[in-house]
Amino acid sequence: MLDPNEDTEWNDILRSKGILPPKEKEAEITEDTIVSMLEQTIEQKAGNSGKKLDEMNLDELDELEDSEDEAVLEEFRRKRIAEIKEFASRAKYGSVREISGQDYVDEVTKAGEGVNVVLHLYKAGIPHCSLINEYMTQLAAKFPTTKFLRAVFSTCIPNFPEKNLPSVFCYFEGAIRKQFLGSQELRGTNLTLEEFEYLLGQVGSIPTDITEDPHRAIKDKMFSDLANDHNDW
Repeated sequence: MLDPNEDTEWNDILRSKGILPPKEKEAEITEDTIVSMLEQTIEQKAGNSGKKLDEMNLDELDELEDSEDEAVLEEFRRKRIAEIKEFASRAKYGSVREISGQDYVDEVTKAGEGVNVVLHLYKAGIPHCSLINEYMTQLAAKFPTTKFLRAVFSTCIPNFPEKNLPSVFCYFEGAIRKQFLGSQELRGTNLTLEEFEYLLGQVGSIPTDITEDPHRAIKDKMFSDLANDHNDW
């Protein structure tokens, strides 16, 4: 089975074609981070010697300087490993799971502490439902710490109105945060992947970097272009 997060030449090709989402960026190592860690290390070593920095002679300062780089790298390595382990413990999903009404309590209500769940109720043959399912698959791979689920509406919630399809429910720790009912609330079949990601990000279901509504940006550009065309008349 294809692993979308695997670092292979084939996956790079799929990413360049837009078939796979881009790989998540690792936490950036900034100069401020290194300087801060360096200062902490120096202060700690000076404290262990029983002297303040301004009380140390040149030989003692040289010895401290010789050891600081190795200590900083080791501290940096320790923190990075801790970050990776912490992320790996949460990044346990990565795909969309199909559930039925019997699975609802275990998969949603009892999802667990700190777990975000996105559930899509759909029906086969509805174009907007198919579009949401496609976007769910891409976002599940991009945000593996969120549990993405889908279910045929008639098998999940008894007497759920078909007119409300597609419907997307966002939960956190088993409690409902937001529900998008019907095509209109989900912006119709012209909905883009970026817009869907933005909507889920606004709820807090995924840690997206998209903070401005892509649809609004498109509308603003259209109005700007119309205004410029009018000024050219």
